[in-house]
Amino acid sequence: MVVLNRIYTRTGDAGETALGNGERRPKWDLRVTAYGTVDETNAAIGVARLHTKVESDLVDAMLHRIQNDLFDLGADLCTPDTGADLGYEPLRMVPAQVSRLEAEIDLLNNDLQPLRSFVLPGGSPGSAALHVARTVCRRAERLVAELAADENERVGGAATQYINRLSDFLFVASRHLNLGQGGDVLWTPGKFR
Repeated sequence: MVVLNRIYTRTGDAGETALGNGERRPKWDLRVTAYGTVDETNAAIGVARLHTKVESDLVDAMLHRIQNDLFDLGADLCTPDTGADLGYEPLRMVPAQVSRLEAEIDLLNNDLQPLRSFVLPGGSPGSAALHVARTVCRRAERLVAELAADENERVGGAATQYINRLSDFLFVASRHLNLGQGGDVLWTPGKFR
């Protein structure tokens, strides 16, 4: 249960923050940076939803669920699995969240033509905003992968899989939105030499 009745606590004034297990870490710590970038991804999706609400009820509903999942992912990442008894069961990503995302990718991809070129970010406003969210998500994915590779840190498999699938979802969703707006904006190598 989250209760936020006072926003500033002054506990981070010295450049540290508390993880979900109470451990204090520097604000620049890789774990903090990873879940902070997941939060940034969530904010970018929130901006994209300003457009998807108009362009596609289906994509917007999916993004709403994803925003909730990203809070789950942040909770998972901010509570390292040290094996210690926390007195509560920490929230963890589960394989069903990854499977749902894969099913949604497949659903959106069904009507799309195979690509024969890279896609330039753009097209509809929603598509362009999803491309921004995708690039932020890719940064989060790199940070989570780096964290998972650290032998002193633990990251669950479903967490790394989810963030990887999410960047794929955002790409396919951007293409889906462009389908009704004249199609993808394709890269033409060397076109303006």
